[in-house]
Amino acid sequence: MESHPSKESVPEISVILPALDEEQTIGECIRKIQSVFRDNAISGEIIVADSSTDKTREIASSLGARVIRPEMSGYGNAYLAGFAAARGRYIVMGDADNTYDFYDIPRLVAPLKGGADFVIGSRFKGTIHKGSMTGLHRYIGNPLLTWMLNFIFHTQFSDTHSGFRAITREALDRLPLKTGGMEFASEMLVMASKERLKIAEVPIDYYPRKTPSKLHSFADGWRHIRFVLLMKPLPFVAIPGFLFFVVGLLLMGFFALQGDVESSHLHTFILGAILVMGGMQVILTGFLMKTYSVVHGYENKAGIIVGLMQYSNLEKFLVLGAALFVAGVIFGLNILVRWVAVGFGFLSEISTAIMALVLIVSGIQIFLFAVFQSMMLLNENNGHA
Repeated sequence: MESHPSKESVPEISVILPALDEEQTIGECIRKIQSVFRDNAISGEIIVADSSTDKTREIASSLGARVIRPEMSGYGNAYLAGFAAARGRYIVMGDADNTYDFYDIPRLVAPLKGGADFVIGSRFKGTIHKGSMTGLHRYIGNPLLTWMLNFIFHTQFSDTHSGFRAITREALDRLPLKTGGMEFASEMLVMASKERLKIAEVPIDYYPRKTPSKLHSFADGWRHIRFVLLMKPLPFVAIPGFLFFVVGLLLMGFFALQGDVESSHLHTFILGAILVMGGMQVILTGFLMKTYSVVHGYENKAGIIVGLMQYSNLEKFLVLGAALFVAGVIFGLNILVRWVAVGFGFLSEISTAIMALVLIVSGIQIFLFAVFQSMMLLNENNGHA
């Protein structure tokens, strides 16, 4: 992550507060931080990344904080703007709603001085005060998302969505942070783990808000899940799709060999066709997600994705998709010829029609996959021409 700190005297700590209409609490947060700076002889600065429409900006400025206006709205965008403006050796992150106790800043920064790169204030190892977190978030949302991230990336965090964090300037500059929304919290932990930062956790207190929460439980939760899946699409998208595809192919093949599909095994044959087409779509979607992740710097090229990112192989997919489509059309024309042959009377060719459908749909899926993959790789390949 690039930054351009000022060449003036560098403060020891920069505290960044993203704010969205926090006029009721921003003053108390700033006064607490200033008290910590005075009582501990810390040279520090307070940066408020403000996207408010109320008096948050005026209050923060009047108390001596540096107020910046992010170009785009969003939790992540506020921090990205704050990071670019921060000049401190240590960066402290905290919400402007006064739910975190900023008197704990010295405890949060202490592990950084002892050799850690990144510190997370853990609410679940500390005290979650009554009324500060809904039951949905405390017992389902946060534990589930924390478990998911730990399971996928082999980490051991206890609170992946704590907003009270501290990181060294050097470590921060190593993280390619990009997301602009609430998923920024997950992105930061994932990238810190990938960069093998020394990460510590400190128990903290979490207090009730004075104003209504701006979180959207399901929408923000989905953003986190979507980001995690983007980082690891093959095991959680492509592999399940492959299993569906194989099961469907086996069902179709077995009953096609058995014969007499229309009278005895039609429903199972149709189920197999659905699994084949659905599985194919999921597999190709997983590959597209993986390519997107590589192109945008979230993952390195490795394994099967290296082959899929070469135009020569994409051309083969185009040919394969076109061939399957043509084969499906031939199956369909064969049905039409037979129908004409019986004088447009009764014709039992349901299994052949299903085969034609599977071939045509699969051909279109593969053909479009190759087209979309090529579009995503235009800049990638031009940059290495």
